[in-house]
Amino acid sequence: MSSSSLKVVMLLLALFSLSALVAASAGNFFQDFDITWGNDHANIANGGQFLTLSLDNTSGSGFRSKNEYLFGRIDMQIKLVSGNSAGTVTTYYLSSQGPNHDEIDFEFLGNVSGEPYIVHTNVFTHGEGNREEQFYLWFDPTKAFHTYSFIWNSQVIMFLVDNIPIRVFNNLKSLGVPFPNSQPMRIYSSLWNADDWATRGGLVKTDWTKAPFIASYRNFEANACVWSSGSSSCVYNSNSLQTNTWQDQALDATGRRRIRWVQKKYMIYNYCTDLKRFPQGLPPECKRSKQR
Repeated sequence: MSSSSLKVVMLLLALFSLSALVAASAGNFFQDFDITWGNDHANIANGGQFLTLSLDNTSGSGFRSKNEYLFGRIDMQIKLVSGNSAGTVTTYYLSSQGPNHDEIDFEFLGNVSGEPYIVHTNVFTHGEGNREEQFYLWFDPTKAFHTYSFIWNSQVIMFLVDNIPIRVFNNLKSLGVPFPNSQPMRIYSSLWNADDWATRGGLVKTDWTKAPFIASYRNFEANACVWSSGSSSCVYNSNSLQTNTWQDQALDATGRRRIRWVQKKYMIYNYCTDLKRFPQGLPPECKRSKQR
């Protein structure tokens, strides 16, 4: 074998080993999550690689991670409720515990057939939210799985859809803006009825003849620091050691172009432009926003 052929073989073996390592560290719903409510409305299949939540007029359902995390990148592929999903809400979020909890939210607000989902995002710090931004998507989220991600480090929170940033919340504690950086959080998701507000402010109610409503999940990954309550510290999981760029990740030039595109074409609400809601002046982070 020539030296060039040997190099090719070694490179292929290295790539195979790396892919095997990453695959081995991918999440498993049996191992990584607990069903927290609606047990008979949630199902884990394919050896822990696939999960569904369902909603009917008796119950919704939900799950949460067994681990708590303090910073990291969290990815989940989700296929949302199809057809007439008006009145339903599918949530996917990070949250700590207690009245002064921190929380980072994706909420997917259902709609009547043919009308787009609304992606509702929010950031809570010390129990206070009111930082809503809402978007339409540039695809039908019910036809196929799409990846929804959080990147959370000491300087920034990023919301991504198929690796395209749609929102950034920067650490502006120097301006007195609270930032979630001390409370470890679990991953949560749920499917529930919210027809008192979810679709057109509650004007459109859930059509229970279309039940059960089903949301599907796969390919969970947490490249993150796993919190250990015993030692009050966090430990990087194996995948984080391989792909830990999230620790200091921020928007680069490509990311800034993409977020401007999303917010120009698909943003439908931004608390930072709602002067009627804040007659005494916009929150300080709005005045210093650099994400657009």
